[in-house]
Amino acid sequence: MSAEPSSTSVAVADGQSKSAKKPKYSRFSQQELHAWQPILTPSWAISIFTVIGLIFIPVGLASMFASDSVVEVPFRYDEECLPPDRKNDAVAYIKDDTANKTCNKKLTVKSKMKAPVYVYYQLDNFYQNHRRYVKSRDDKQLRSKASENDVGSCSPEDYTPNDMGHKPIVPCGLIAWSMFNDTYKLSSNNKDLVINKKDIAWKSDQDGKFGSDVYPKNFQVGGLIGGARLNESIPLSEQEDLIVWMRTAALPTFRKLYGKIETDIEDNEEVMLVIQNNYNTYEFGARKSIVLSTTAWVGGRNHFLGLAYILIGGISLLLAVGFLLLYVMQPRPLGDPSFLSWNRNPGILR
Repeated sequence: MSAEPSSTSVAVADGQSKSAKKPKYSRFSQQELHAWQPILTPSWAISIFTVIGLIFIPVGLASMFASDSVVEVPFRYDEECLPPDRKNDAVAYIKDDTANKTCNKKLTVKSKMKAPVYVYYQLDNFYQNHRRYVKSRDDKQLRSKASENDVGSCSPEDYTPNDMGHKPIVPCGLIAWSMFNDTYKLSSNNKDLVINKKDIAWKSDQDGKFGSDVYPKNFQVGGLIGGARLNESIPLSEQEDLIVWMRTAALPTFRKLYGKIETDIEDNEEVMLVIQNNYNTYEFGARKSIVLSTTAWVGGRNHFLGLAYILIGGISLLLAVGFLLLYVMQPRPLGDPSFLSWNRNPGILR
């Protein structure tokens, strides 16, 4: 008959088990580190709001002045470039491959535009943010030649028609298919204003999203042509117009960079504009514009940033004045912070 273990041995074993599971002591694990517990007295609150106001308002004013210094010359041409006898059947005109789509217009630059002058095309009422449109692309196919058959998310622009071999389209999808294809030529004083189309895309997009070994194949060869055609001898990583277009816009009114003019345009100078009006926006009621613009340290012309800074700064100053008046007119005695628990026992939170 076996003897039962004594209560003393059980207690010792139990104590050893508990001590073995006890975590190693540290002030971090036991939450005993010193902590900063700010006491926002009226003087501190008034000072903080005053400093915020005194910083934000000048920054906002500087942003507004910088935005006002940007020179913009917008010109909407979708209606202007329709022949007088085709204004009532614009859709048929834009789809007619035999029609002359060349449009000559004159712009007057009222203020001097210092180089570089950025040339944008602007589309209104064009919903690039539509869920089905945004998903109609294949990033693997754009990055690697080995994935050129990955067209699963590109329907209906995934393969060529059966009578053309049912081959994969590179780049596939509705975004690439609908690429903007209007072209612009500018001149002034009988001299061409050369539009530089290099370095208009994000470098991160060129290096990380579009492969240097991926070339267009079977693009815009079906019966329904969407937009621009691509040079099949140039890799996608160097086709910057495509890269700019493939970065979809979040709002239905957007601008995309077409190129840069590296020379100044003087004030009151007349610029001759030759437009190839190819892109079909008439079928869904969209509008097209060309915009010439300079930039400042805040970017293009946009007053939102400056107004936001001024608004936040103004609200902060109003709060500071309100707290100051309240503190002066209805003073309230403050408690002694030395009686707080973390001041009486530093390092221990209760």
